[in-house]
Amino acid sequence: MTLKRTLLAKFGVGFGLAASFAIAGCHSAHVEVTVENRTGGPIRLLEVDYPSASFGADSMAPGATMHYRIQLQGTGPVKVQYTAADNKQTQIQGPYLAEGQEGKLEIALEPAGKAEFEPKLIAR
Repeated sequence: MTLKRTLLAKFGVGFGLAASFAIAGCHSAHVEVTVENRTGGPIRLLEVDYPSASFGADSMAPGATMHYRIQLQGTGPVKVQYTAADNKQTQIQGPYLAEGQEGKLEIALEPAGKAEFEPKLIAR
């Protein structure tokens, strides 16, 4: 009976350590996306498409900043579309993103339907 308890105790400790290492080793790659409205006017119907998903906002005031955390699944370009204050629809294609990348992506929406994309990404 003592031997059985000793074996169970050792197994439990070993299993606990293995589970701890497995959990500590697991890390999901995320990209922190920041979108800033530098267009000089309000925008509406903002949509940011990225590989396998999208996010957006109904409206953004001039100078407003939006933060969103994404997880990439697949590979493809970032696409941004919105409607400007003059009701003109704008569509812009940005850099390609790939599954497993992590870091930051800054998107600055500029006047005249332009945008600056500043990726600070690494591949895991």
